[in-house]
This record gives sequence, structure tokens and C-alpha cells, in this order.
Amino acid sequence: MTQHPSSDAPLAVIVLAAGQGTRMKSALPKVLHRIGGRTLVGHVLATAAALEPDAVVTVVRHERDLVAQSVADDLPGVRIVDQDEVPGTGRAVELALGALEDFDGDVLVLSGDVPLLQEQTLRSILDAHRAGAASATLLTAVLDDATGYGRVLRAADGSVSRIVEQKDASAEEAAVTEINAGVYVFAAARLRNELARVGTANAQGEKYLTDVVALLRTAGDAVAAVAAPDADSALGVNDRVQLSDAARLLNARTVRHWQREGVSILDPATTWIDVTATLAPDVTVLPGSHILRATVVDEGATIGPDTSLVDCEVGANATVTRTDATLAVIGANATVGPFAYLRPGTELGEGGKIGTFVETKNSTIGARSKVPHLSYIGDTTIGRGVNLGAGAITANYDDVTKHRTEIGDEVHSGSHNVFVAPVRIGDGAKTGAGAVIRKDVPPGALALSVAPQRNIDGWVEKNRPGTGAAQAAATARSAQKADDGSQEQNG
Repeated sequence: MTQHPSSDAPLAVIVLAAGQGTRMKSALPKVLHRIGGRTLVGHVLATAAALEPDAVVTVVRHERDLVAQSVADDLPGVRIVDQDEVPGTGRAVELALGALEDFDGDVLVLSGDVPLLQEQTLRSILDAHRAGAASATLLTAVLDDATGYGRVLRAADGSVSRIVEQKDASAEEAAVTEINAGVYVFAAARLRNELARVGTANAQGEKYLTDVVALLRTAGDAVAAVAAPDADSALGVNDRVQLSDAARLLNARTVRHWQREGVSILDPATTWIDVTATLAPDVTVLPGSHILRATVVDEGATIGPDTSLVDCEVGANATVTRTDATLAVIGANATVGPFAYLRPGTELGEGGKIGTFVETKNSTIGARSKVPHLSYIGDTTIGRGVNLGAGAITANYDDVTKHRTEIGDEVHSGSHNVFVAPVRIGDGAKTGAGAVIRKDVPPGALALSVAPQRNIDGWVEKNRPGTGAAQAAATARSAQKADDGSQEQNG
């Protein structure tokens, strides 16, 4: 029997992310499918990093470059190892150990498709491994339906005897409901020795990591097992059904976390919050709302109903109703919606308003300024205290280049204005209804687009004969003539 590391032994984490995941039926590698704002493997890496290990190694193969880049983005400094032609988790771990060179400590092995494991669960298995001076400790879970998972077989005294994969299990073994969750802690030296003895004589022709458990037991080493406190958290993702199940479980966990932090979430079933989002106390989230990616919502804000925020910042006491917003900044005490569309680069100042059926893009709207309804504001800078009338449009594109509109402080525009960029409206200026602003407007000026109205009598009856409009016009004309004649007789 080998001396085992003490409780303060070095820790290395190996993440297995080489598989294709054929049951996903996807061009995207399984571990790069996303739930809760991260890829599956991204969740695993984030949990591993929380343990502050001495090294993290990720084994890749299928769509190697794509997976390696995603892993490096999620956890800078991670070591990437390529799996060779020999299949199986045992071979993947063997190659990862080679990258760790003469590492001597505890090796935690995680699967890149088991995203719901929490830091405390991993610390529990590490603690049990070290306290029991075991050569291997594995995480198990008991399921009502264990189909597809490796079974944990125990000796008469209750100790772990071996693990048998589904395809290699006898009928009696397949009836066991305790499954191997694919999470292990090994003593590095013992793992190296026994992996060298593992072959591929099994139904799948693979080098199984699970065979190490039986080899260690045969050698007289202690093998421990820790049951997951929540069986669902130990489950892997193999197809789209399990992906949606994992997403639902993760979201329920995230929603409960924010409720306990002082956030009012009226309908958890229809509210989706990514693990990467941040909410302050006294935020209210109404039904049908999605708070995604790196969105930050400050205290007292109300989000929803039916609102989607992606990578947004929402200030204190702001209200965002029935809105779709991406990469937008919404100031404190501002109001947005209903039915607003905030595209990237929108910045709304404190106390400002973006109202009903308004689309904004790459624009800054100053404090207390309002774009109340039926407007498009793109590539625009709006000052403080501005009020744009209904139907305001910034015509920012000339088929070649995007141009900016600049609107100064305390500008008030009439309804149905078009600002043809590049153009500047000076501080305190006014514009009349229906104005098309093609030239700069000086501060304090009134800009009008005035043309005499021309009426062409009889045009509809002449050019649209037989239509309902022509008939209505003829009837009205006859009635008008009769009324005029009556007035002449009475006069």
C-alpha cells in the first residue's frame, strides 16, 4: 500500500472534453452547447477554478481548435492536451497525466458534460478522499432509471468493488441503481501505475478509466465513494432533452439564489437568469423576463414583464417593460418601453425615457431626455432635457456611410421629424411638425419645412374611376352642391 497525500496536498484537475456527443445531433461539439450563460465545459471549468487548483488540464479531440479556444477563453492558463487515436476516458486521463509530468498529489477528474456540479460537492469528495487515505474516491448518485450510466458495484461489506459500464453489464448488474457520476479523485502516483495496466478488451474497445477502480481494489488499496447530495447535479448531458433538463435545473437554482439575496421574482417558471448576471437587492423581475450574459441590474429596478436583457446595465430604480435590449446602458430612474428595441451602443441617461415602439442603436440619450414613441434613433447624440415628438427618425445611412446626428440640450422637436445626418441641432432649438432637417439648426432657432399645400380638385374621380373612393367623392360632391344651392335660395 502506498503513502497518500496529506490534506494540504497539491491538487490538479483534469477535464475531459474530447468527445463528439453524437446523440446531440449537432455540428457544435457537445461541450460547447450553452446553458445559463456558459458552455457546458465552461461551467465545469468555473467550478474547478473555485477550488484554486495548482493546475487544470483539459483533454480535447473532436473539433479540437474550437473547443480549445473556448476553454482558453473560459479559463486562461489552462493546459490543453490532445487525445490520440486510442479511445476512452482512461487514455484521455493518461495523456493529461503526461502533461502534468512529475506532479504528485491529488488528481480530480471531471467530465466536460456534467455542468451542474457545485464547488461544495467537489470539496466534499476531496475531503473524504484525504480523510480516508484512499487511492481513489468517486462520486455516485442513486437514480430511479440508471439507463446509460456506469453502475457502481459494491462488495459484501459495502465498499466499492468495481464499476461496470452499461454495455458490459450483466442483467443483474444493470439492475443496480447506484451510478458512477464520472467524478473521481485519485492519488496521482497510483493512478499512473494502474492506468498503464488498463487494456481495451471490452464491448466498446476503449480504455476505461473505471477499470482503475477494480485494479486498485485487487492491489488492496482503499477505494471510497461519496454520494452526491443532489442526484440531479451529478447527471451528464448527452442529448437535447438532457440539455434542456439541465438548463431548467440550473435556472431554478439561480433564481432561488437571487430570491434569497433580496430579489423579488414573481414567476420563477418563466424567468430565466444566467449565472453570469448580477442583480441587486430590491430588484423586481416580472413574468416572462430573461436576464442574460453579463447583465447587471441595480437596486430597486423593475424588469418586465416580457423583457430580454443581454449584456446590459440597468441603473437604480429604472423600469424596463416589454423590451428587447442588447449591450445597452439604462440610467437610474429611467423608463424604457413598452415594446422598445435597444440595440448595441444605446446609452440612456438618468431619468430619461425610451418609449413605445422606439428603436435605438449606437446612440447616447442624455439625462431627462425623452424619445416617447414611434421613433428610430441611430448613430445619434442627444443632450439633456430633450423631447422628441412622435415619429422622429434619424436618417443616418447614405448607402455608403453611417453619419451622426447631434441634438443639443433642451431641444424640442415636433411630430414626424426626419433628421438627415450629418446634422446638428443647437441647444434650445425647436423644430416644427413634419420638418425634414437637412441643415444645422443654430441654438434657439425654430426650424420649419414649409411648402404651400396644393389641392387638385376631381383627381380621384378622373384617375380612379369606379373605385369606392371615387364613388364616395362623387356622393360628397353632389351633397356639397345641393347644400350650396340650398344656401343660395335661402340667401
